[in-house]
Amino acid sequence: MSNAEQHLEHLAEMRSLMERSTRFLSLSGLSGVWAGLCALIGAAYHRMVTEAEYLNQYADVLVEKSEKASRHGFEVALVSTALTVLITVLAGGWFFTARKARQRGERVWDASSRRLLWALALPLMVGGIFCLALLYWGLVGLLAPATLVFYGLALFNGSKYTLRDVGSLGLLEIALGLSGMFVPGYGLELWAIGFGVLHILYGAWMYVKYER
Repeated sequence: MSNAEQHLEHLAEMRSLMERSTRFLSLSGLSGVWAGLCALIGAAYHRMVTEAEYLNQYADVLVEKSEKASRHGFEVALVSTALTVLITVLAGGWFFTARKARQRGERVWDASSRRLLWALALPLMVGGIFCLALLYWGLVGLLAPATLVFYGLALFNGSKYTLRDVGSLGLLEIALGLSGMFVPGYGLELWAIGFGVLHILYGAWMYVKYER
């Protein structure tokens, strides 16, 4: 091996070490597929069971008090479904990411993962408060697009601490959410596409690109 080749090899090793120290590279594509499947199941459940039930109640209300009670029940069901999906997604994401980290001989919780978590947390926390305000004022039609926008912002913000491909997914989520702001009545469908279909496609692509 020539001196030039050795020099290039040393530079590649140094770059790899720097990336490992500043970026969290153990995100698993399977966690994206898992998140997408959970989102599609949650959206289907909300469409077929919860939403149909409470829309029927809206059609039958005769007094304002009953309408408020029915609306409250719809909102509780919406939030409980979203929380169930979120908890399931986080549990599966942790499992697949921890497994990949073990395979790479890395730790899940280190300085790079903490930086990534903080970069994701701030837009998500602000978005969560914003969505609660929308729910409080009865602007349910904007909830799904708003969640896509803030989730996309979180991914784009966190991409500098992990794989760059995450930023591309974030931009797609933002674009989908913003388009939903101008297309009323299709929030659940856009939510299923953004959190479901895009996650599955992204996760499958990342798995083939980095883990096969």
